[in-house]
Amino acid sequence: MIDLYAFATPNSIKVPIMLEEVGLDYRLIKVNIRSGEQKAPEFLALNPNGKVPVIVDLEGPDGKPVTITESAAILIYLAEKTGKLIPQTSVDRIRMFEWMFFHASGLGPAFGNSGYFQKLAPSPAPLAIERFSNEAKRTLAVLDKRLGEVEYLAGSYSIADIVNFGWIWRREFAGVDFSETPNVARWYEALEQRDAVKAAISKLTA
Repeated sequence: MIDLYAFATPNSIKVPIMLEEVGLDYRLIKVNIRSGEQKAPEFLALNPNGKVPVIVDLEGPDGKPVTITESAAILIYLAEKTGKLIPQTSVDRIRMFEWMFFHASGLGPAFGNSGYFQKLAPSPAPLAIERFSNEAKRTLAVLDKRLGEVEYLAGSYSIADIVNFGWIWRREFAGVDFSETPNVARWYEALEQRDAVKAAISKLTA
């Protein structure tokens, strides 16, 4: 059994999708970040960084419980634990990590900052809005180019796709749409129709 601490955020959604895809039993424990539950002492004991998602695998390595933070690290752990959604050939595995890190260092921060300065900043910041809005669109265009060459980011469906799905699922927050990225639109629709993705979204947003 895996305990999943999460909320309906772009980073959280990746983990229940993965758990549903690989068929592992899990218990969803919602952490309401709007009311500050991620800063409570009991949650900080799990993740001192005060962010969701977090998993506690009660049957971790050597049969001992293990706590894991950071959505990408969680997905890699679950892929290695089950042997699923992780490429076996060296080149495809490289591509998987490449597009996971692209999201972590590029698309994710751009989308997050674009949404923050457009919707949550305490005072208007036109230069920041322009900077991050343009960067969100630019990184989406990079993803679109890749998806014009392949069906999935690492060749076959993998955790690289699940990682990038998160922020694109919440693209409206960043002020981004698919009007200029038809390949991303095709890819997103295919993922959205997967039973595991439907189940994860339904559970996390309930």
